[in-house]
Amino acid sequence: MKPKSKVLIIAGSDSSGGAGIQADIKTVTALGSYAMTAITAITIQNTTGVKSIIPINPKEIYNQIIFTSKDISPDAIKIGMLHSAKVIRSVSKSLYQIKSRNIILDPVMVAKGGAKLIDNKAINLLKSKLIKKVLLITPNIPEAEILTNTKIKTKKDMIYVAKKIIELGAKNVLLKGGHLKGKLVHDIYVNNKDIKIFDSKRVKTKNTHGTGCTLSSAVATFLSCGKTVKKSCELGIKYVNLAIKYNPNYGKGHGPINHLNSINLNKKFK
Repeated sequence: MKPKSKVLIIAGSDSSGGAGIQADIKTVTALGSYAMTAITAITIQNTTGVKSIIPINPKEIYNQIIFTSKDISPDAIKIGMLHSAKVIRSVSKSLYQIKSRNIILDPVMVAKGGAKLIDNKAINLLKSKLIKKVLLITPNIPEAEILTNTKIKTKKDMIYVAKKIIELGAKNVLLKGGHLKGKLVHDIYVNNKDIKIFDSKRVKTKNTHGTGCTLSSAVATFLSCGKTVKKSCELGIKYVNLAIKYNPNYGKGHGPINHLNSINLNKKFK
């Protein structure tokens, strides 16, 4: 099987394999495309939490992006963890040179266990500079609250806050609703012309590590294959829901999801 498209991932690594670059590569590969990477940080973590973060030099992040893209041109770019203002400036500079339209930003700010992964200076730069450069931003509720200084308690609040993110310069927003309680999870897609609510049945499990990374990479992959932004969001949500449903139940904390749920193995490998 030949890969359908090429996706460049700019994000931090996760030593436990459930989130970050590792989850991104698994997602892009499982959905039939080719993954390239620019690593922004190395994290020492497992399902119980983040022990430490080792940043990569911003100049080397820039070099990873430019050197890779000059050789293999990406059809879409997914951006994950950008932990400092210097890294955001470096990534922004590289994006200006690549000039890709299909850029997905997952504004990773808080780890599943509650650890903060980005400083305030970086948050402000992300809001003022980077949001305007991407096609889609995919915050969860805590991240959307940080971006807009607005509390979210209801589905109505989600729509209001998504519109506020559009006012910051975002072209499209997919606000993930997993943090609100209820039998259904509401993921809300918003742009200047459209509002679409994707309702999914909640799976009762503690194994949801890496769902945000996985969703943004899935959306980027579908987008890289020529799907519209809204359709890419719909298909990405379906992929993640199945990955949660069939999770492998690894680890003592928030375990990983099953990125292989989309793969049918060839008979000769069974």
